[in-house]
Amino acid sequence: MIKILQYGKGNFLRTFADVYFDTLNKENLGKYGVYIVKPIKAGSIDAFKEQDNNYHVILRGVKEGPPVENVYEINSVCDVIDPFVEKEKYYALATDVDLKMIVSNTTEAGIYFNETDRFDDFENITYPAKLTLFLYERFKSGLSGVCILPVELIENNADKLFECVEKYITLWNLPCEFRCWNAEQNNYCNTLVDRIVSGYPRDKETEDRLTSLIGNKDKLMAIGEPFGLWAIEDKGNVSDYIVQGKHNVEVVLTDDIDYYKKRKVRVLNGSHTNLVALGLALGKQTVYDCMTSVKISNFVKRTLDEEIIPFVSNNLFGTKKFANSVIERFYNPYLNHQLSSIFLNSISKWRARNLPSFNDYYKANSVVAPMHTIGFSYLMAIYSSVVKTSDGRFEVKLPSGKIEIKDDKEYLEYFASNGSISEFMRRDSVWGEDLSQYNGFCEQVEENVRRIKEGICLI
Repeated sequence: MIKILQYGKGNFLRTFADVYFDTLNKENLGKYGVYIVKPIKAGSIDAFKEQDNNYHVILRGVKEGPPVENVYEINSVCDVIDPFVEKEKYYALATDVDLKMIVSNTTEAGIYFNETDRFDDFENITYPAKLTLFLYERFKSGLSGVCILPVELIENNADKLFECVEKYITLWNLPCEFRCWNAEQNNYCNTLVDRIVSGYPRDKETEDRLTSLIGNKDKLMAIGEPFGLWAIEDKGNVSDYIVQGKHNVEVVLTDDIDYYKKRKVRVLNGSHTNLVALGLALGKQTVYDCMTSVKISNFVKRTLDEEIIPFVSNNLFGTKKFANSVIERFYNPYLNHQLSSIFLNSISKWRARNLPSFNDYYKANSVVAPMHTIGFSYLMAIYSSVVKTSDGRFEVKLPSGKIEIKDDKEYLEYFASNGSISEFMRRDSVWGEDLSQYNGFCEQVEENVRRIKEGICLI
């Protein structure tokens, strides 16, 4: 058996990695067993014990046609360990020759170094510190290293994790031989993951209906979308254990993990960010609402085709294929992806997700990107309409009602005080550059905002 140590018992890993390993088992592509470990003391594992570590995943959405709800019984989890009370069982895995991989999802804040962590204080130290102790036990047993696949949503997640472990080796004055073993024997593989997971049903009607589909009560059932992508850096012997292809999650081993990151940020995230203000201004509440509008869906598709896809990579086929899957995901009626949630921190999101595509288009065509200009104009129209309430919140009145805007307080104070849009666009402290350098951009945005506030639709 190929054993996987998994730090984290949350919905995402159970609806993503554990589904993948379970699918490989059922497709007779290997024999995989997942051993889940609680990374923090809080949280119960009683439901796993009650259900003998089995549970169901429902993948709901649009998949090459009409909406689907596919139910999968997941049997890949062999054990769930509480290392705070089952330390011997936990460290027994460190000396298990069949352990080949470590997967983790300890949230974006989970991978960090804390110089006050103590070698003998397992309960209160960070995840990288716990991992260091685990790997040290394996090193002392004389076994070879493992493949380490963090899925935390941070840039170069495995590199950051490796850096943390290195710092703990120094902090705790562990042997130089262990440092060499860690660097040479363990394969820290950067990853990118993509699947929207909503977890346990939030309303009684959905819970009852899915329970009926499953056939029995399942405290661990989790909902995700059919789309799933796991891009893994092809390093060392990871290909001995990871099977590429579509196995309820599409898995890709690659030497160019940056392509997949760039593609996701520009195509998926960039499309969301350029759409959200327009959708809100036109009275829509969810991404699905937007896509059922012919005008808005055409705007999204044209932005992708003309202003995003051509500038991601030379791999136009792969990028176009991914873009088509993104459009399909946007049509998922089950996701209920609220525009007001996506709108959070839209200024920094537009800078990171959309400005690079806007810049590439300008360099190639010597004119501003028309669809991005429209999306940005709706963004400025909403921000420049912000009103500060008596209790210090910032609100804007939209066709669907008032919503609270959450972003950098300095930006919101600026617009609540009737600050100039063009002046704000010139601030390189906000955008990393002066947006007035794009010929005609400020003037076009000012004119567009004026028309939007007069009730004129720009698409």
